[in-house]
Amino acid sequence: MISTRFAKILRILPEGLFIALAKRIAYGYIKKYANIHIMGQENIDKVSGSKIFVCNHLSNSDGLILSKILKDKYDPYFIAGVKLSNDPVTSLGTKIVKTINIKPNSADKEALTNIIKVVKEGDNIFIFPEGTRSRTGSMIEAKKGIILIAKLTKAPIVPIGIWGSEKLLPINKDGDMAKEKWNHADVHIKIGETIIIPEKEKNEDKHQYENRILNSIMTGIAKQLPKEYRGFYS
Repeated sequence: MISTRFAKILRILPEGLFIALAKRIAYGYIKKYANIHIMGQENIDKVSGSKIFVCNHLSNSDGLILSKILKDKYDPYFIAGVKLSNDPVTSLGTKIVKTINIKPNSADKEALTNIIKVVKEGDNIFIFPEGTRSRTGSMIEAKKGIILIAKLTKAPIVPIGIWGSEKLLPINKDGDMAKEKWNHADVHIKIGETIIIPEKEKNEDKHQYENRILNSIMTGIAKQLPKEYRGFYS
């Protein structure tokens, strides 16, 4: 990963030059270090209209890799926590990919309005439902924000499993993203068939129903992963 100092220098450049350089650096790292294997890409084309892509999250490289794969044909907006835009290093990623910033753990009405708008206009969105990278190398419990987005947009949900990216760009133990080092690694991406959101059962309360929706989404992702990566959703 590039240094915080260099990231700050890039940010003072004109917007167009800044984005061009950020893309060149990021995609250069991916080309040099990542050997990417993709399975199930045909499953995306089975779904018409706007889509919600959902995926597990292991590394800061995940969004860059998935954007590179999906951009030409689907070009999704990535739903990203606002803190990513505030950090000099991760803000580079938010400039490379299309993003909608959202405040975590809150009903961010402005972000939700933007999400619904882009879906209604025919665009796709991409969400990491866990809300943060897993430090265990396997899936962690998801946040409930995906439930509201799924219910409001009613867009079909396409599950993706990614693994190997935690070896490509491991999380630094001190939490310093600028110190994360790229390594040569095989990165596997598996795209599954559309997740069917269950209907609400008679006499089922809201809490139970939402938990069932969340479990359907997350187990849909888990099915794309080797067992050792499924973690909370084994």
